Parts: sequence; structure tokens; C-alpha cells
Amino acid sequence: MYERMLDKLKEPSLNEMIKYCGITGELFECLNQEILFKYKTEFKIRFPYGNHYGWGIKHKFKNEHICDIFPEKDAFTIMIRLTNKQIDKIYWELSAYTQEICDNKYPCGEGGWLKYRVVSNEYMEDAFKLLNTKLQK
Repeated sequence: MYERMLDKLKEPSLNEMIKYCGITGELFECLNQEILFKYKTEFKIRFPYGNHYGWGIKHKFKNEHICDIFPEKDAFTIMIRLTNKQIDKIYWELSAYTQEICDNKYPCGEGGWLKYRVVSNEYMEDAFKLLNTKLQK
């Protein structure tokens, strides 16, 4: 249902990624622009983590990885690593959907990787909460 861009031989442009997201294309574009301008990140289109993740956009600030955003048919997924402290700080402000993602994170060090799928505008508020928490020092 939420197929990713898996043709490793054809690097997509940003516009192709936006179009690929279909009904969430504007949200995908909005999120990427907000991250670029608000947090002053650099971005790179890349094919990371093996053949099942597909093409995505990596955002980084200086040498710190912020997140990867993977376009999907009518959706996109934000992959972000947060510490348990960062998650605990905002956990009760998050929707039940986002809390479940936090509860089922892929463990890594003192926290883990969250795979947060956005399928409509109602998911954007929590997406920004996760990003804001990542970038607060």
C-alpha cells in the first residue's frame, strides 16, 4: 500500500519525490522546507539502510543526523532517533498513534529509532514535536 521508491539505479529529484507522495506531496514538501529553513539543515537525496528503505532525504545539522524522510505512495515516513529522555519529555503530549510508535521503537543506545508515517495533515503536529525535541539542546 505505501510503496517506496526502490529503483536504486534511478535517483529521483526532489520534485519526483513530492509527486510520488501523491495526496501527501504538499505535506512532504512543507516538512522538508520547514526543516531546511527553521533548523538550517543540509539535505541529501540518498538510498540508505539497504534495499527495503528506498530513496529518501537525509537532513543533518553540522555533523548531526536529524532524520531521514522516505516518500511513499500517498504517504511518507520520517525516521528519527531519539533518546528515552527526549521521548519522555513529550510523550504525554503526543497522540495515541505516536505514543505507540514510541513504545515500539527500534532500540538503539539510550533510546531508539522511530518510524513515523504521515498519511494526512493531522499527523504533522506530532511530526514537528518529534523534530523539535530532537533539535532542542
